[in-house]
Amino acid sequence: MAKKAARITLYRRIWCKIRYWQQLKEISDAELASYLQVGERTLHQYDISAENVTLGRVDNLLYVTGMELDDLMAM
Repeated sequence: MAKKAARITLYRRIWCKIRYWQQLKEISDAELASYLQVGERTLHQYDISAENVTLGRVDNLLYVTGMELDDLMAM
């Protein structure tokens, strides 16, 4: 029986895209936290387990930055 392949959840994929965008734009953790309306500590928790990233938080980021979800996912 073959070993199950580890899969990347949708939460993790979105969080990785957000962190990648942050690096491209050279945005600090404090600024990203304000965009998402969370604390900096929460960002580090999302790095460990992105399951708590809500659509509301992602929507805040997209609204403040003027991006569309397609723009974020295309990176």
